[in-house]
Amino acid sequence: MTGKLIATAVYLGCCFWLSWKAWKETGSNADYMLAGRQAGPFVMAMSYGATFISTSAIIGFGGAAAMFGFSVLWLTALNIGVGVFIAMVFFGRRTRRMGLALDSHTFPELLGRRYDSRFIQGFSGSIIFLFIPVYAAAVLIGIARLAEVSLGVPYVAALLSVTAILALYVITGGIKAVMYTDAFQGTLMVLMMLMLVGYTYWMLGGVIPAHETLSDMAPLMPEKLRAGGMLGWTQGTVTGSPLWLVIYTTIVYGVGVGVLAQPQLAVRYMTVPSDRELHRAVLFGGVFILLMTGVAFTVGALSNAVFFQKFGKIAIQMGGGNVDKIIPAYVETMMPGWFSGFFLLAMMAAAMSTMSGQYHTGGTALGHDIITRTLGRKQQGLAANRIGVVITILASLVWAWVLPGSVIARATAFFFGLCAATFLPAYSLGLYWRGMTKTGAKVSMLGGFAASMFWLLFIHEKEAAAIGLCRWLTGKATLVADAVPGSALHLLQWVDPNVVALPLSFLLAAGVSTATRPVAREHLDLCYSRC
Repeated sequence: MTGKLIATAVYLGCCFWLSWKAWKETGSNADYMLAGRQAGPFVMAMSYGATFISTSAIIGFGGAAAMFGFSVLWLTALNIGVGVFIAMVFFGRRTRRMGLALDSHTFPELLGRRYDSRFIQGFSGSIIFLFIPVYAAAVLIGIARLAEVSLGVPYVAALLSVTAILALYVITGGIKAVMYTDAFQGTLMVLMMLMLVGYTYWMLGGVIPAHETLSDMAPLMPEKLRAGGMLGWTQGTVTGSPLWLVIYTTIVYGVGVGVLAQPQLAVRYMTVPSDRELHRAVLFGGVFILLMTGVAFTVGALSNAVFFQKFGKIAIQMGGGNVDKIIPAYVETMMPGWFSGFFLLAMMAAAMSTMSGQYHTGGTALGHDIITRTLGRKQQGLAANRIGVVITILASLVWAWVLPGSVIARATAFFFGLCAATFLPAYSLGLYWRGMTKTGAKVSMLGGFAASMFWLLFIHEKEAAAIGLCRWLTGKATLVADAVPGSALHLLQWVDPNVVALPLSFLLAAGVSTATRPVAREHLDLCYSRC
């Protein structure tokens, strides 16, 4: 325990030194929000990756992989192909150039200025400010659960301590503090994940014996999961079954595509001085994502074999029925004692790097996009952004306090899907299509958001049943709860909202734009002047 505390103190000392360095270099709003647009490729890629991958991916989705097996690895493929390659090559370049042409400092400001609409900037900022604390809370829960298991710290104390540490350097140092600490934290995360996967395969006798052992354990799959369509941890699921829909529509598609419209990631493109840094960042980012999610999902699935050999129990039993406790329990019980301390630091790094980006994005959405730009109180400036960060941090803490167990992966998927349905059509078409209009963007954003929320509240079983609005209004857990079991209508309860809301949002964007007045040619020329 003493060694863990000393290592934690050294780690925090490095973070505070980097944040002090950033604070000394932050003298303007541009520095606070975009790091002066001078970030290098390694810092940008590691910041992007460390913000993208957090304890929600490692603890939450690693736990999900312990339940659903290697099927979750399809998310890693999308994370690299979509979240890194397509994001940086096709979105990053245009975002950086258009952001520079329009002097945009935040993701909502980019959208607002592309369509010359104060409403779009204010609406985008409001969605981010209101809902990013839910995602941040999922990350905070992950590190708090790990501290609870590893250090024996009470859950609430862990929530308060991590929040206080993050608040200190995000509020003062802005995006520079976030990116400097991200690069340091991301490097630590890579080292720990390499050790984690190597030791796991060693315990199981190598790669092939490990996978053979897990395959042979298929009869041990819990009956509840088997009833939902699971065949085994390596065998996958029955196509079209409820759990097949959960894995491929929510986890793989919802998160894998939703990354393109993540505001805390999109703003990273605008921090580099040229396209060259973005192209170089693809390699760093791709390798980083592979080592993070690929390792977490692989170890999550294999933890069943390790636990069963040692204790005669599968992973969900070792986690006490809480998916979010599986990876912490695995590290604490199966890995060497010295490793658990370093892994705790790596997960602190994962949590702090992601939450710092979330807090910064939510805070600038309130301070810059809503207070300064939409409400026109320009005298607030840097102070408004810092106040926004404080409020975002407090909101995230409250959510982490009240959310139930086994919620990390679900809360993450919720935010990714909501952002995709609300922002992706207006964002992507606005980057490449001159015919995309202000009205088309407004209708698309409002329609995508409304469709996503309707599906969550009235159709998707997990959220609808938990929130209870549908039951209160109709007497049913979901609108399709009484459909014939196994029918297409009944299976809609496990279809992710993004499957419906995102295509609808794209149709609204394209259809309304072709029927409404185009944006002025002079303004479009300005938007695309650097593209």
